[in-house]
Amino acid sequence: MANLALDGLEQELKSIKLSRPKKIHLIRYADDFVVTAASKEVLENEVKPVVERFLKERGLYLSTEKTSIIHIDRGFDFLGFNIRKYKWKLLIKPSRDSIKRFLKKIRSLIKSRKTVEAWRLIGELNPKITGWGNYYKHVISSKVFGYIDDCIYRCVARWTKRRHNNKNKHWIAKKYFCRKGLSNWVFFGTYSNKKGGKVEKTLKKMGSFSIERHIKIKKEARLYDPEFSNYFAKRKQRRDEKLYHNHLTSNLSLFGMDVYNPKTTSRS
Repeated sequence: MANLALDGLEQELKSIKLSRPKKIHLIRYADDFVVTAASKEVLENEVKPVVERFLKERGLYLSTEKTSIIHIDRGFDFLGFNIRKYKWKLLIKPSRDSIKRFLKKIRSLIKSRKTVEAWRLIGELNPKITGWGNYYKHVISSKVFGYIDDCIYRCVARWTKRRHNNKNKHWIAKKYFCRKGLSNWVFFGTYSNKKGGKVEKTLKKMGSFSIERHIKIKKEARLYDPEFSNYFAKRKQRRDEKLYHNHLTSNLSLFGMDVYNPKTTSRS
């Protein structure tokens, strides 16, 4: 519904007559949107009145708490990302608030599962880690991923000590941590399947997500328009090939092996 209500806002902004009209851009997702312009004066005197009038016609209004005009050098948060320009270079990273919220959920989950088995705890943590990692793997997240891995490890280590406060650190390390490929101190747990065999489950690491730059969809492309059927089919094919390659790479990396990628391997 929010997308329907905001349809037409971009055309309204384009109708603003300026000496440099191409300097006004709209980025929106659901009911959240950002408008960029060449100067603060343009945003205050030209853009904001148009947006307020457009929303008022639809019974909506700008939130005074969420609405602000800020320079790109100071940066701003949008959809969990921090967007900021550093010395003429625009960098997009996970926002601090998003990192804090995620770690708070992880710590709360671990603390509330004091008596569950390790493999059950891992089963609850892995989907959360996977979801957060997939959301932020398209931006500059390598250092953040490393920081989160370290925080989760410390939480899990405290969890193991609370469960076995009468055991020494060597016993705990042998029972709950192992080496997988090139990764040390991987938290794991085991359980018995229906056939009586032991199954090992390991905690996923943020560092296992490779940073992949997102390829923007063409502005005029529509998913259900037959004219763009080939365009979306090619995008899906590229995505499926990348998913297969990443799956193969992650499996081989468990054994310290590399996989050949013709797109990244240089040839003479």
